[in-house]
Amino acid sequence: MTEHFDTQKTRAAAWFRQLRDDIVAAFEGLEDSHAEGPMSDGTPGRFEVTETKRTSDDGSDAGGGLMSVMRSGRVFEKVGVNVSTVYGTLGERAQMAMAARKGIPGMKDDPRFWASGISLVAHMQNPHCPAVHMNTRMFWTPHAWWFGGGSDLNPCLEYDEDTTHFHAQQKAHLDPHGEAHYPRFKEWADEYFYIPHRHRARGVGGIFMDDHNTGDWEADFALTQDIGRAFLPAFTPLVEKRRVQDWGEADKDAQLVHRGLYAEYNLVYDRGTKFGLETGHDANAVLMSLPPLAKWV
Repeated sequence: MTEHFDTQKTRAAAWFRQLRDDIVAAFEGLEDSHAEGPMSDGTPGRFEVTETKRTSDDGSDAGGGLMSVMRSGRVFEKVGVNVSTVYGTLGERAQMAMAARKGIPGMKDDPRFWASGISLVAHMQNPHCPAVHMNTRMFWTPHAWWFGGGSDLNPCLEYDEDTTHFHAQQKAHLDPHGEAHYPRFKEWADEYFYIPHRHRARGVGGIFMDDHNTGDWEADFALTQDIGRAFLPAFTPLVEKRRVQDWGEADKDAQLVHRGLYAEYNLVYDRGTKFGLETGHDANAVLMSLPPLAKWV
């Protein structure tokens, strides 16, 4: 039993909010520092922040969060950084849509839940800059708790050195928690972000975990924090390097086709999308990950 857990919930929610604030500041900094190269003569982008609210079937408060979206920036064509803390009871369909722990003993009799996390997807102006996804989260019920999340890189024009850098940062942040984590989470990401009907991965991978509960909440929370801390040093240098490169019509076309692949995955397979819609969370926030423009051929 994990009754209450109030202190742990408060700390986890505060961490996800702090990580959100750090990433939003860093991304606006990338917009401000884009002084040369394509689109550098434009206006630096800024996030529009919207408070999201969620209500239970009886109209009572069920939590919410912040949806932060930047559109038409100099570097970012569309990027969303969402943070939320939601709670209430899970209906049968929502229980089936959970990313992990289906059929928790006692859940049908006491379907209370609490969940908090950060979710980020960035679609870039320059096709040489990779798209990226990151999320970390904590889930609680009176019967179980666990952490999940990770990050993965989704370039339409692949550079081996960028892939190497992204993975090296993940490994460097995971290894202090045990050197078995990175290879296991990398393999998990390769499996999770695979698109069966296209017979290919949606990107060049990263790390992913779910249902993570060793029984030591402090250790598991520390691991989850370092997954979040790895994100900016893994991604920001790639943007700084690639945003200055010239690109042509063929590059943009390749980007739009790849975005179609990304949209297919998120709408057909992504567990977070299914869970968010089933639990009545703000649809705009749940679907924030979809690209502004995409193409199918």
